[in-house]
Amino acid sequence: MNVGIEALNTYCGVARIAVPALFAGRGLDPARLDNLMMSEKSVALPFEDPVTHAVNAAKPIVDALDPAERDRIELVVTSSESGVDYSKSIASYVHEHLGLSRRCRVFEVKQACYAATGALQLACGYLAAGVSPGAKALVIATDVSLVDEGAAYTEPAMGTGSAALLLSDRPHVLALDLGASGSHSYETLDSARPTPTFDIADADRSLFAYLDCLTNSFRDYSDKVSGVDFATTFAGLAMHTPFAGIVRAAHRKLAREHRIPDIAEDFARRVAPALEYPSRVGNLCSGSVYLALASLIDHLRPTAPVRVGLYSYGSGCASEFYSGVVDAGSTAAVGRMRIGEQLAARCELTFDEYKNLVAENATCLVPVADKSIDPDRHAGVLDRVGARRTLLACTGVTGYHRKYDWITVGAA
Repeated sequence: MNVGIEALNTYCGVARIAVPALFAGRGLDPARLDNLMMSEKSVALPFEDPVTHAVNAAKPIVDALDPAERDRIELVVTSSESGVDYSKSIASYVHEHLGLSRRCRVFEVKQACYAATGALQLACGYLAAGVSPGAKALVIATDVSLVDEGAAYTEPAMGTGSAALLLSDRPHVLALDLGASGSHSYETLDSARPTPTFDIADADRSLFAYLDCLTNSFRDYSDKVSGVDFATTFAGLAMHTPFAGIVRAAHRKLAREHRIPDIAEDFARRVAPALEYPSRVGNLCSGSVYLALASLIDHLRPTAPVRVGLYSYGSGCASEFYSGVVDAGSTAAVGRMRIGEQLAARCELTFDEYKNLVAENATCLVPVADKSIDPDRHAGVLDRVGARRTLLACTGVTGYHRKYDWITVGAA
């Protein structure tokens, strides 16, 4: 059965800061900018949280469906490291504010930056089983960043936002190669979020785990799929992108292992297109590989069917290498979401504006009984957004129950 991604959209906030400006403001060594390969990063505003990110990514997809198609969404799964409650899922809020059918399975999954891919594979397995012909599933990866100056060089790499995937038997974006996947997982503490106020990371351990898992998950893929040649099977590669520089190192490692003669040319042709958006956003955690996929399709712009490879890695750790086919329909489907235009429309923050937002955002996930949040406090930023949009905003908490309202951003 032909299943995969029918629609793909991302939401990467309405504000950004130039990474060189962040380096200068924090007194970081500018010689290390090239290692990151990042030009800017997305920044959340205090009325944004994992719920608003998820809804704002998924709503254009859902709105494009007619009522009968919308009612065929039978599964809603959110993946996140940024849970808002130890019991209640983000998906429950998302389901409500997208106006989906009450005949839905609704739940949340967690495995650092791998979780969305695990949810995608399980959902596609359900669709391929044919137990509910014509059904659709919505998988949404959503996270916020908690890093500040204490994170040193990790701070410029961490973005904020969400990636939404509509899965069905009409895979206009990516037709999944069912069963063509390789996995590699083991326990390690390379990064974690032990409390709702900060992240910890072992950068060296994380780098080695990422590279080790790439080699071994691709080896498992090759063991299952006959005739695979890393140099020729894939027209493009989309990898989990905590920062673009690590993808360059990962490609170089795999290219050497598979004896590709001109590594720089291969990187520019097959990998660099997938890094255009991530280098402007930062790490979206489990949504990163799907931001990379959107970037790959928007910049590769396939006109005929070609196979692409995807690598998903999550700290802790779990990984998977899998593949699918994209074509001219993929170019059209992703292009309709105008992701590049939305990134360009974000308001550019000064370092002082950014620094104040980081301090306020630090409590985004801390449970409180009651709180009021006024989006109008940030009108000075919102009026500088280049595209007028209606977005969901968190406007407060009452009895630990988060409240949301629709607001309009961007100058009239």
